[in-house]
Amino acid sequence: MAKKQRQRRSARKARSAERAALEATRAASQPGSKEPAKKADASVAQTSAKKSEKPAKKPGRIRSYFRDVKAEMHRVVWPDRNELKSYSVAVIVMLIVFGVCVWLVDTGFVAVLVGFTGLRG
Repeated sequence: MAKKQRQRRSARKARSAERAALEATRAASQPGSKEPAKKADASVAQTSAKKSEKPAKKPGRIRSYFRDVKAEMHRVVWPDRNELKSYSVAVIVMLIVFGVCVWLVDTGFVAVLVGFTGLRG
């Protein structure tokens, strides 16, 4: 599943959970309804329990980080030889183009300063 789709799905789940908690608290605030109050308390307890979880210890977090990096590197689509050559040529050409542009602007500024101040140097 694509990353955007996972993010959208988790965002939808979070929004639906927030809506459910909000509806439960609204129902609990209405007089004469005991059952929704229990649901609201349970949902609030779940969210507070998630927030109170302690972060993982350093060695576990580092190990988890490298495990995630390894998994992500398996998902990378590497370019083949022809793509790599074309990308390299494109980068070199753009470096030359931007180098010439910077050289022209620099030469123009120097010409303007020499013309304005009358100094040579």
